Amino acid sequence: MSTLDVTSQYLIAPDPSAARLTRAVSGYDHDGNPVEISVVEERPLTIYLNRQEIVTAMTIGDYPEYLALGFLRNQGMLRAEDVVTAVDYDEELEVVVVRTTVETSHEEKLKKKTRTSGCAVGTVFGDMMEGLDGVRLPQTEVRTSDLYALAHTINRTPSLYLEAGAIHGTVLCQGARPLVYMEDVGRHNAVDKISGWMFDTGTGPEDKVLYTTGRLTSEMVIKTALMGIPVLVSRSGFTAWGVEIARQVGLTVVGRMRGRRFVCLSGEERLVRDVDPASVVEEDRKHRRKGAPS
Repeated sequence: MSTLDVTSQYLIAPDPSAARLTRAVSGYDHDGNPVEISVVEERPLTIYLNRQEIVTAMTIGDYPEYLALGFLRNQGMLRAEDVVTAVDYDEELEVVVVRTTVETSHEEKLKKKTRTSGCAVGTVFGDMMEGLDGVRLPQTEVRTSDLYALAHTINRTPSLYLEAGAIHGTVLCQGARPLVYMEDVGRHNAVDKISGWMFDTGTGPEDKVLYTTGRLTSEMVIKTALMGIPVLVSRSGFTAWGVEIARQVGLTVVGRMRGRRFVCLSGEERLVRDVDPASVVEEDRKHRRKGAPS
């Protein structure tokens, strides 16, 4: 499948050549030879909700409006019923302001800050488990043939992950089709961009799969559950608390998915094993970045 054929499947696909996302840096390799490699940029983005400053996040700088909407949505500061009147981004000041019809205040929530295991210093405001008590995700079946097809397509999609490393990718999928592929230095940022896109477009979560290159930590599981997405898949591994929360809310969690191999630690009864793993082509080494983020 050609690069054009792969990227044409997406509503939003990565653009590794986009300006400001990377820059060339000179150095030396293990033999002392001069080299020049592409290195991912990171820059601060300060998010405001109306007149209140909420957080400054380190990000690669693409889709700042989606990042702001998704962050506020996943922190419970922006509710489904809230009417957003504007999302203003100032590139020079590196500030994005989300404006709603109703004035908001989150002073108490902002006092409860938790640094998470996410790279680039993930931050959760308030009780991390807040809002999960009533969450019971749709018991959506997922075909293993779709998971294999998604992994095959995503691993061959031109991306910063393959181009430069030091970054995480998160993909919103439906069936065997990847829809929106977001990347950032922190996996939490990539997920928030997906959430912001869903909020902005009114896209429902009930029949979706979230695929990530990052670890399946409690933070990732909580964000996915609060977004209402019933299936979470990763190339990487799990944390015990992440698995425990997934089982509590009925989230299907599949990790260590590489080639024909994967492990399901939550929701095995919802997997439809409709393809023989032996018939699946093993992942080509060229699609495995050495030192890829975990």
